[in-house]
Amino acid sequence: MEQDKVRVLLAEDDKNLGTILKAYLEAKGYPTTLCVNGQEAFDVYNKEAFDFCIIDIMMPIKDGFALTKEIRKTNKNIPVIFLTAKSMQEDKLKGFELGADDYITKPFSMEELLVRMKAILRRVKKDDFKKKGIFILGQFTFDYNRQILTLKKVEQKLTSKESELLKMLCENANEVLDRSIALNKIWFDDSYFNARSMDVYITKLRKYLKGDPNVELMNVHGVGFKLVVN
Repeated sequence: MEQDKVRVLLAEDDKNLGTILKAYLEAKGYPTTLCVNGQEAFDVYNKEAFDFCIIDIMMPIKDGFALTKEIRKTNKNIPVIFLTAKSMQEDKLKGFELGADDYITKPFSMEELLVRMKAILRRVKKDDFKKKGIFILGQFTFDYNRQILTLKKVEQKLTSKESELLKMLCENANEVLDRSIALNKIWFDDSYFNARSMDVYITKLRKYLKGDPNVELMNVHGVGFKLVVN
């Protein structure tokens, strides 16, 4: 999800704060629609396409909780950050139960809000890619379904075994992948012969990944392998 395509629905009944936030977000490249109550926000949401919601909890006509509940009926995945002057623990819990991605208490800095937005958008993008079988490894892009590893527009076609092994390593990035688990899942047997075969594939993958110093495929002695991505 690219920044210039992220359209923000901002529901904030404080017109001064809302106007300032809208101007700030648009200056940062996020087209923003400001609504001053929950009902107006819901009506606009139903007419236009949005990628991100910033919702004040205390609003007239329809509060932020009610608005989010309605939005979640039609879109369970759109990111939502709650704005509120409250700091009550039960309000935070209710917000997260409704599917909020984050919660920021007034007064706050706009820079902090932007940082939190970017963190959520990175996670959403990563989750979307994973659903499509696409993994980002430093400067590499690995398309599992097409069995292609790409670095700076140069494509490396992978074999089925290489793809399966790299996928498991990607799913466990920066964590140790147990050798026996990989053998049983990909080779269906953790025999000595298959273990030697897997070592050959690990060597090939390590060679393919040498193009980016921030990506390292390590041996973890006696346990398995670790794909380290900085």
